[in-house]
Amino acid sequence: MSMIGTTPGWGGKTFIVQGFGNVGLHTCRYLTRAGATCVGIIEHDGSIYSQEGIDPKLLEDWKNEHGTIVGYPNAKPYEGENLMFEPFDIFIPAAIEKVITNENAHKIQAKIIGEAANGPTTPAADKIRIERNILVIPDLYINAGGVTVSFFVWLKNLNHVSYGRLTFKYERESNYHLLESVQESLERRFEDIVHPGLDYTMERSARAMKYNLSLDLRTAAYVNSIGKIFTTYRDAGLAL
Repeated sequence: MSMIGTTPGWGGKTFIVQGFGNVGLHTCRYLTRAGATCVGIIEHDGSIYSQEGIDPKLLEDWKNEHGTIVGYPNAKPYEGENLMFEPFDIFIPAAIEKVITNENAHKIQAKIIGEAANGPTTPAADKIRIERNILVIPDLYINAGGVTVSFFVWLKNLNHVSYGRLTFKYERESNYHLLESVQESLERRFEDIVHPGLDYTMERSARAMKYNLSLDLRTAAYVNSIGKIFTTYRDAGLAL
């Protein structure tokens, strides 16, 4: 954090999010709960801005009712060149790829970019942001939660046994509700362990960034990943 001129922690930091869909909404929720302030939202049909902060729940309710963030009464419509060029601490592109390019990377004033979308920064822009001491948390890591949870589901289903097969020795009607209750309990238990498991997995992965590449976490993530693939192939006798 000292390398980019800021301090650890979320308190007092400002952020904007590009895209207020599923990813953008939950990003706003988590960062707001952690103590950061959402000062702007960029959507395909307009952008809004509020230095006092935007409540993600109130904005969600407005969008659900009106189908857009435009007109949200607790923020002002942004009328400048592009909201992502304004001075704030964290920029979260959470919508489309190739948002930050070599044509606009020099205008980014955020200290941290969290790539919640896939490929929002082009390779040419990546070089520019490194030269400007902007920390990028790469998409390879930051939006891997969905894939990680899918892995948990795969592990859960390894036995390939459906709950319905448990009924073959019982009368369907007399035991249906009992089996349904068991299934619901198991599913609730699975949900209870998913979040702690995801937290542990992501934290462990972050700590595995053992390559000292300064602010270039993207290259560190690639090197770390390729190293794991090589180790797996080597241990399986597929590589020398």
